[in-house]
Amino acid sequence: MFGKIITGMFLASALVSNLFGGDRLTGAGASFPAPLYYDWAYTYKKKTGNRVNYQSIGSGGGIKQISKRMVDFGASDKPLKSAELEKKGLLQFPAVIGSIVVVFNVDGIADAQLKLKNSVVADIFAGKITKWNDSRIKADNPTLNLPNTPITVVHRSDGSGTTYNFSYYLSGSSEDWKSSVGTGKSLDWPVGLGGKGNEGVTNLVKQTPNSIGYVEQAYKSRNSMTAAVLQTASGKWVEAKEENFKAAAAYAKWTIEDNFYQMLALQPGDTSYPIVASTFILLPKEKANTNKMVTAFYDYSFGRRGDRSADKLGYIALPEATKNMIRNYWKKHGVNP
Repeated sequence: MFGKIITGMFLASALVSNLFGGDRLTGAGASFPAPLYYDWAYTYKKKTGNRVNYQSIGSGGGIKQISKRMVDFGASDKPLKSAELEKKGLLQFPAVIGSIVVVFNVDGIADAQLKLKNSVVADIFAGKITKWNDSRIKADNPTLNLPNTPITVVHRSDGSGTTYNFSYYLSGSSEDWKSSVGTGKSLDWPVGLGGKGNEGVTNLVKQTPNSIGYVEQAYKSRNSMTAAVLQTASGKWVEAKEENFKAAAAYAKWTIEDNFYQMLALQPGDTSYPIVASTFILLPKEKANTNKMVTAFYDYSFGRRGDRSADKLGYIALPEATKNMIRNYWKKHGVNP
């Protein structure tokens, strides 16, 4: 609902832009950061008169559209390695950090009450644990009234960076998952229902009793969903909350030389939430003038107001040192605003 409201507000402002001028940019891709990008675009339009139209179509769609030069910028939660960026003629930089939470819909069990080992999450999504009162779930939740009902798994149906990061976490948590399903934007899911975008998974979990799925934290917060307590890489129980997301994000080691390639899941530390991820912007190298308009938008959004929006919506703003590194990257490639 939040995304729809913001989108409606943004489309209305876009009509004003068409009437009175201003730069007009189109981006497409990850649904993971979409609520924040809508908010940033709305504020940027009010401040500058320039329109940024973002389409939440999934990371796979974003990579495809920017590779074909159908949009001015693409967005992906799956970072591309330097060799692939070179092949596609693209630049890449992070925009914000978020977290993926395991949400569920079980009557009588509240947020942060259900504990799920990382290996148990993998076996649920693999279809090896099929009922909520399975002995492996009960062992870590002796006081919960777990129903003797089938678990309905909900996953993404589209090519998704959220899926890439979630399956990266599952591969790091279970050798069986790693060898049988693996890591990717699109998977051959063993079981479950598919929803398009974070929005689709959110709606399916909310509408389906005894279901479980994975969404970006902003969707969980805005839709008042319940999330499981997971484990750090060292096996400590850790809730899905801001300080634990930030603890994991602190381990990010960005470099300009690697085009900011970095996976943030399963970082060390006793309070590091296990499924943290950055989302990235992709630019075509040859379109310097358009790229400067895109980087002007993100440079503005990296300011205090943009950071406050990120915090309000459940994301983690990039550290100032990282933002300055990104500005140096833009300058190196001649796309600084």
